[in-house]
Amino acid sequence: MTYWAVNAVFLAIVAVVGLLALVTAAVRGRAVRASSSPALTSRRRRERLLGAGLATGVLLVMTAVFDNVMIGIGLVGYDATRISGVFVGIAPLEDFAYAVAALVLLPSVWVLLGGPKTPRVPVTRAAATAEEARS
Repeated sequence: MTYWAVNAVFLAIVAVVGLLALVTAAVRGRAVRASSSPALTSRRRRERLLGAGLATGVLLVMTAVFDNVMIGIGLVGYDATRISGVFVGIAPLEDFAYAVAALVLLPSVWVLLGGPKTPRVPVTRAAATAEEARS
């Protein structure tokens, strides 16, 4: 069995959990969107995407650095017949599947468990207007 075959099983499970989280967030988000102004919702969406992109970049760079160090010092090894042959430094590409799984799974579980436990203050039209004026 190749490392990609093993990764495929775990990534399929992660994909299912991620889809459940997207559906859950969409259902919960309908009530929030109805009370928020479109400009404020769009700004929050951009901020969240920027944060997710930054977190993804940092995690993948850290994975590349630490995986290369661990492989370089001989702490971890891979059977050459079971890897794809595509590398980032000396780390096989398959090794990044765990970082990608974490990037999807952890926020998905957080959404499915209910997100923040502190009550959110509903956005009033006056607060939304003040927020838009600041930006």
